Amino acid sequence: MTDLLAWLSSLPEPLLYGALVLAAFAENVFPPVPADTVIALGAFVAARGNGSALGVWLATMLGNIGGAMLMYGLGHRYGLPWLLRRFPVLFPAGAAERITERFKTQGLVAVIVSRFLPGVRAVVPPLAGAMGIGAVRALIAMSLASGAWYGLVCVLAFRAGANADALLERIAGQQRTVGLVAAGIVVVTIGVMWWRAQSRRR
Repeated sequence: MTDLLAWLSSLPEPLLYGALVLAAFAENVFPPVPADTVIALGAFVAARGNGSALGVWLATMLGNIGGAMLMYGLGHRYGLPWLLRRFPVLFPAGAAERITERFKTQGLVAVIVSRFLPGVRAVVPPLAGAMGIGAVRALIAMSLASGAWYGLVCVLAFRAGANADALLERIAGQQRTVGLVAAGIVVVTIGVMWWRAQSRRR
């Protein structure tokens, strides 16, 4: 982390933003890329005088949504079986089936909620494309989730003071909290849908 922080600190403002665009883009294609860490440290560096919170957020959104819509397009063009063969790293055992079922029952709510969950975030765009969710609807849903999450990351980074380690710990804690809230929304949504289905049967 120290080396990454030093490298980001050495970049002029345009290249710093460029690095954030690439990290956010790559997260959708190759999930092991630690995009949240890179973006948090980039925002931390920007707060020390190498950029602005708005610039960091816009660069991150450009990369994130660009990568997400690329994967959406691949899913829409080639379908789920091709995706499972071509990008096995995106689809851990059972992940595609679970999220596909969630999309069927919850629609755009599932797209928004799933983009907050680190373990399944990268799976959402190609599955949305493969399942035929409209491009504009998917774009709006993913933008809402990504905008909220990375807005939070930028705010935390610009208020972090001088301690990058404390910043990353705080972001990890916030990520767990957001994940739990998102999971709670899923449970409530399923419960409401089940209740409505039971009411119709009566």
